[in-house]
Amino acid sequence: MLRFLGFLAALSTAALALSAPLRAADLPGLLDRVAPGDLVEGATSFGQMREDVPVVPVLRQGEVAAWAFLTSDFAGTTGYSGKPIHVIAAISPDAVLTGARLVEHSEPIVLVGIPEAKMRRVIEGYAGLDLKAEAEAGGEAHELDIISGATVTVMVIDDSLVRGGLKVARALGLGGLAPAAQSGPQRALAGGEGEIRDWQALTGDGSVRELSLDLGQVNAAFEASGDTRAAARPAKGAPEETFIDLKAALVSVPGIGRSLLGEAEYANLRNWLRPGEHALLLAGRGRYSFKGSGYVRGGIFDRIQLIQGDRSVRFFDRDHRRLGEIAAEGAPSVTELDLFRIPADAEFDPAAPFRVQLLVQRAVGAVEKSFLTFDLGYKLPERYLEPLAPAPALADAAEEAAAKTALWQRIWRDRQLEIAGLLAMLVVLTGAFFFQMQITRHARAYFWFRMGFLTLTLVFVGWYANAQLSVVNLMALAGSLRSGFTWDAFLMDPLVFIQWFAVAAALIFWGRGAYCGWLCPFGALQELTNRVARALKVPQWELPWGLHERLWPVKYVIFLGLFGLSLASMPMAERYAEVEPFKTAIILKFVRDWPFVVFAVTLLVIGLFVERFYCRYMCPLGAALAIPARMRMFDWLKRYRECGSPCQTCANECPVQAIHPTGEINPNECVNCLHCQVLYQSEAKCPVVIRQLKRRAKDRAANEADAGAMSRLLGAKTVEKESSDV
Repeated sequence: MLRFLGFLAALSTAALALSAPLRAADLPGLLDRVAPGDLVEGATSFGQMREDVPVVPVLRQGEVAAWAFLTSDFAGTTGYSGKPIHVIAAISPDAVLTGARLVEHSEPIVLVGIPEAKMRRVIEGYAGLDLKAEAEAGGEAHELDIISGATVTVMVIDDSLVRGGLKVARALGLGGLAPAAQSGPQRALAGGEGEIRDWQALTGDGSVRELSLDLGQVNAAFEASGDTRAAARPAKGAPEETFIDLKAALVSVPGIGRSLLGEAEYANLRNWLRPGEHALLLAGRGRYSFKGSGYVRGGIFDRIQLIQGDRSVRFFDRDHRRLGEIAAEGAPSVTELDLFRIPADAEFDPAAPFRVQLLVQRAVGAVEKSFLTFDLGYKLPERYLEPLAPAPALADAAEEAAAKTALWQRIWRDRQLEIAGLLAMLVVLTGAFFFQMQITRHARAYFWFRMGFLTLTLVFVGWYANAQLSVVNLMALAGSLRSGFTWDAFLMDPLVFIQWFAVAAALIFWGRGAYCGWLCPFGALQELTNRVARALKVPQWELPWGLHERLWPVKYVIFLGLFGLSLASMPMAERYAEVEPFKTAIILKFVRDWPFVVFAVTLLVIGLFVERFYCRYMCPLGAALAIPARMRMFDWLKRYRECGSPCQTCANECPVQAIHPTGEINPNECVNCLHCQVLYQSEAKCPVVIRQLKRRAKDRAANEADAGAMSRLLGAKTVEKESSDV
């Protein structure tokens, strides 16, 4: 599969010269496709676009009634086709969408499947959407009007309307929505090594922060906790006695580290830290140890943790180093002095405030303890920070990537049952292939297993989940490789995504037949209807081998033609991809314009007489899968030396005539129905098995005859001996 993708990528790159550069869509260029009254009732004209925000006022009687915007200017609108879906919408001063119109798209399901009027009605239904409620509910205050067969397209449009509308409302301050705070850190560490300062200066500006607790404070805290057992066991000693004096400093900051550690120890620290890591110095004295002894046994310091925002960092023994003394002039003596490494994957921001949480424990029984926490807050002084240079393009890209990720994750969560069902089918099918000799041993049981699986494929994968793979998927992949590959568009449909990964793996093990023969809903529909035709005694036609073999290349010609056309014009290739009847028969369930229905029904009718006629000679998807399937690593189908010479049983009964008269199975045409493996073990049809059974029966009869003769001989000798004794 990887070779095949590389082949597509190479062709795509070579075809760059054939493709005209795409002009980025903009609001003024598309605004003439929408009338003001379509966006705001009674509106008569548009004003001039603002310079700060790409929005246009919608005027009614000379007054601004709403602001029009293009969704693709504010949110990612890449749909199933891999190209943006452009929708112009308008938002009122109180942050309510007053109208929305679809103005440009390349969605294949809309171009050649679902009537565009149906999609337009869904988009126009967003009029009246209150964006203030969406802001409070995280964009989920409304219900989606999903169109069967266009789930991905609808969810992308919904996401772009809501997110784009919220961005416009916040940018213009509509409906009282405040501008969104800039995400990410606002400050960064200043450059340079910093100056070396003494202890008084470091504590004075907050470079070193302190948490000091005496026995009286700790006892009072346990009393206030409401735990009577802990309150009844106060720590002994004078109330003013130091329980713990804990000091913290972020020594990965050069100025602080050099001052507290000294030059030599700071150099060791820099060697210890890997890129993206930071270090925290903790110093303590008093009755209570911030380290304890548990970490020696378990490898983790259970009395301290670093907390920043909603993230917490616990320290392990491997991230810990002891120190001898504090190098800063005037530093007090301490009983504990340690360095703790903050790993890079903790996503720690040294410029943001954080706190060190201290866990204080008190025994309340033989093995029971009561716990309290105390926080030491820390924030770097401004002297170590500088403003972060704005990077709006990078921030927008990061925000867009996060939004797309959230969208496909939401789709996956909503389709958990369908995903579980498909995964279960793949597990069963994989098991069937690995244990093919066992499941094909009993012909009748296997027949009903296959019919049941194909029925599930047609009804569940096809008509219910609309997860029919298509050559359009491959053309979209080629286009994505050419323009800049991202996973987002492919992750929008989880069942299709999972199937493609399963197909890629299956191509290595079993070839294209694992999908074409078992998981393709249209292929299942052809085989099931043919089975009904056989039951009704419809005559079956078998094309002469010479003609049959010469018709094989037709599907490869169709695939290469579509792929080449997609390099020049993807919309045109998507239209010609209607040679696949999948949308008509599976996704739209024959509910579309009559020419498409006639074409699909004609193929099915031919399939009543020639099993899987479309799969054999016309399917471009099957041709596309057959190309990388040439590299499959295993040959699972068992054959006898007599197969093809002289025996022709399997060749005559192969449902798709994938077996040559000479006995070889053509992996490019085989759909892995395993019927040949049923015949391989058939005691009624396979001449080799029949001959083996006859030989065994003959050998058994000979053995029984020999045993009988021996028995008679022994009996005669016994009688003779008895007579002589008398």
